[in-house]
Amino acid sequence: MKHPVDVHVGKRIRHRRWMIGMTQQQLADKVGIKFQQIQKYETGMNRVSASRLWDIADALEVPISFFFEGLAEDSGMQPEVAGDILSDKEALALVRSYYAIPEAQRRRLFELAKVLSDAA
Repeated sequence: MKHPVDVHVGKRIRHRRWMIGMTQQQLADKVGIKFQQIQKYETGMNRVSASRLWDIADALEVPISFFFEGLAEDSGMQPEVAGDILSDKEALALVRSYYAIPEAQRRRLFELAKVLSDAA
């Protein structure tokens, strides 16, 4: 049975890899493992050891804490994944495109989106 934290960490690995336009093979090469292992990490099938997560964070240029963002604890002290926007391909494509826009234009687009969402 997959542990929710392993699934969440895997989704965060996939999300970051995808956001920077890196393939599973490229990440695997940087970390020194086979791409199939990256697939297993991303689906939560295999747990990522602390040292491997360190290497993945380095390869993806994020702090270790990035992989745990969005986790919340319920009253039973069991980790629970908060809203899963990372599994929505359209949302990921939108975010990726958004960050490809120069910063000044991106800020104006962000303000426009806020105004439009308030009006809806």
